Parts: sequence; structure tokens; C-alpha cells
Amino acid sequence: MREKAPGETSVDLLTSFKLQQTTSGTRSATYKALMPTAEKPPLRKAQKAFYFNTSEHLLRIGRQKAANLSELLAALQTCPDDSIFQHTFRTLQEHHFIRQGFSNDFAHWSLFALNEPALAEQFASVDVREFTAIEGLRRRMVEILGAFLQSNYRSLTRPACEPFYFCAADIVVMPTVFHPDTLSGFLDGLNQVTVHSIHHHFIEARLRIHRMSNDFSQWLEAELGLREVADAIEQIDIYANTMEGVRRQIARIVSQAMN
Repeated sequence: MREKAPGETSVDLLTSFKLQQTTSGTRSATYKALMPTAEKPPLRKAQKAFYFNTSEHLLRIGRQKAANLSELLAALQTCPDDSIFQHTFRTLQEHHFIRQGFSNDFAHWSLFALNEPALAEQFASVDVREFTAIEGLRRRMVEILGAFLQSNYRSLTRPACEPFYFCAADIVVMPTVFHPDTLSGFLDGLNQVTVHSIHHHFIEARLRIHRMSNDFSQWLEAELGLREVADAIEQIDIYANTMEGVRRQIARIVSQAMN
């Protein structure tokens, strides 16, 4: 505040200061109003719609079985790809419902039928997200078991409490009524499809598109240009969440992008 002029009272000085504040505030407000505002670009419409599909698996028991680790090793090397898929990718989906035990059948059998906790832990440590083809996953399982048997020779032929039956599944893919071409439509479909659809697009997709990604991230980046959203979805931990938990996390990420 300036010094008081000769003959000016304190009331006059205070009034003058308030007028200066008002004038300065008005100028500031006017300046801000004239400044251009940065608006977020509108979310574009996809050229290709996202088709939510779901899948059902018709389980069948195969011809191969293992009564010990030696037989398991031989069967792992020769069983059909469908069997490897069934006992890893498919078991992971079942694990999301029961939330107990291991996330693949090889680990579960090693512990409960053979009492080999070290081997079970090694099998369970395999992350299916690292594989875009069954053959690579098969090799990893064979490497784990082969290395274990080299240092645990006595476990080679020790009989299991119950045999391991190699199973497989015929996959039937079915369309749903949801095929959005906007982000809001995608979120609506995501919230309404079954968890089987979430598993189909989020986990099984790696084997279908042969990429370290999923159908959701691929579409969001390619069709809507939402690369950060796609990357955030890809980072969701499938082992720490149920399929419902995965759905909720994807929905939250998409909702944040819309807002």
C-alpha cells in the first residue's frame, strides 16, 4: 500500500487501495477470458468395431497318463498342444474362480499326488503371458521337469498317489450382441459380457494373435489411438486378480480415459 498523501485520511487511502485491487482483478479476469483454452481432442470413432466373443470348452480325456515323473516327462514331450493348453491356460481360468491351489495342473499334481513342493513351485512360477505359442510353453515345462529329475533322481519312478490324466478341450467360439465402435460402447459391452469373454480376449488372445498383448489393448490402440490406455491394460496382473477383478480394472482404466 502507498504512503498517505498530505491531507488524505486513512479511510481515503484504504478506499484507493481497494479500487486498485478491483481494477487489477478485473484486468486479470479479462486477460484469462481472452486466453485460448486447451481442450482435449474428442475421442474418435473406430473404423472397425470391436466384436466381443465368448468361448466354451468341451473337455475330453486323452489317451496319455502319467503315474510318475518319468512318465510325465515323456508325455509332456509328445502330448497334443491342446493338452498343454488345457492344463495351463484353461486351468488358469478355473483358478480365477476357486482362488486356491496352483494356477496350472502340473504344479497341482506335483504337490498333491507326489508331494514334491519344490517342483510344484517351479511349475507354478511359469507365467503363461510370456508365451505366444504352445510349443514355447511346452519346452519350458519340459526344461523344468528335466532339470529337477537330474538333481532328484530318486523321484524319477516314485509312484504318485493318483495318475495324471492328460485332457484336452475343443474350443467353441461364439459371438455376443456387443460390437461397439466407440469407447463408451466398449465400456458398456465390457461390463455386460461374461467372464468367459474376458478370458477369451484378455488371456487366450496371445495364442491367437501371437503377440505379447490382448484383444482389448490391440483394438484400443489401433482403432482409437489410445496407446497409454492399451499399455495400462496390458500391465494388469492376471495372477493377482480374478476375471471379475480384471474386468473392473479394465473398466476403471477406460473410464479414466473417457473423463
